[in-house]
Amino acid sequence: MILIDPPAWPAWDRVWSHLVSDESYEELHAFAKAAGIPSRGFDRDHYDVPSDKYDALIAAGAVPVSSRELVQRITAAGLRHRKRPPTE
Repeated sequence: MILIDPPAWPAWDRVWSHLVSDESYEELHAFAKAAGIPSRGFDRDHYDVPSDKYDALIAAGAVPVSSRELVQRITAAGLRHRKRPPTE
């Protein structure tokens, strides 16, 4: 299932949501491509999408969930990739 959290992450003079799949990266990449989201928006385990795309992505089939639920679902699916700590 494709999930999206509410736009709440400010960066680059915009507010962003996270788009994920709780099933596979293949599902996520296919959905993003069909929705016209550029591949440069992919970051480890999610796509960053601007708030002006939020409603269109829901209309295309993304399920709105809280940020907490989004992280719980991709973690449970084994699809969560955290940032690695810097090496010394």
